[in-house]
Amino acid sequence: MPAVWPPVGVDTKIGNKTMKFKLRFNKKAMHKWADQYTTDYDSRVESIVPQIRERGYLLKPEFETFCRWKTPRSQKLVAGNPADYIEAVTKTALSTPNERLRLEVLLLLSGVRLPTASVILHFCHAEPYPILDVRALWSLGVEASQVTYNFDLWWEYTQYCRGLAKEANVAMRELDRALWQYSKENQ
Repeated sequence: MPAVWPPVGVDTKIGNKTMKFKLRFNKKAMHKWADQYTTDYDSRVESIVPQIRERGYLLKPEFETFCRWKTPRSQKLVAGNPADYIEAVTKTALSTPNERLRLEVLLLLSGVRLPTASVILHFCHAEPYPILDVRALWSLGVEASQVTYNFDLWWEYTQYCRGLAKEANVAMRELDRALWQYSKENQ
C-alpha cells in the first residue's frame, strides 16, 4: 500500500462514506498537549516493548498486559486465548509485510477488536502505527458514531497520522498522547 496520506482537512473516502480528518488544534501545540498526558499508566506497557520487538511475538502475560491497558473489560475473553495461539498470531502480525493481514490476524484473538489490535501494533511493531481510539478520532474531527471500525478506516487513519506526525515533527507516541489529551480536556 502506498505511504501517501491526505493533508490536514481533506476528504477521505472510507468505504461508501466520505469523512474529513481535521486536527482540532494547531499542530504547533502538539508538544504542549502530549506533555500534559500522564505517562505513569504507560510505563508497564512501554517497559516490555524491547523484549517483544527483539523476540518478534508476544507471550501470554504481555498480551494480557496490552489488552488490560486498552480495555480492562475484555479480560475474561483475553484470558481464554491459548499461549501458543497468541504467540503464532502476534508473530504473524509483527512479521508480515501485508498491512491488512498485519491488522486483521490480531482480530482472531478473543477479546481483541480494532482498537486493541492498534495498541499492539502501536507499541510492538517497528513501523509507526497510531492507536485507533474514540478520543483520537474526535481530536481529528471525527465522531466515533460516524464511522465503522474496519480495515479501510484504520488504514486511512494510519496514513493520515503518519503524515501528521511527520509534518508536526513528533514521534507517533507523542502524537497519540496529544490527540488523546486534547480530547480529554476539550470533548
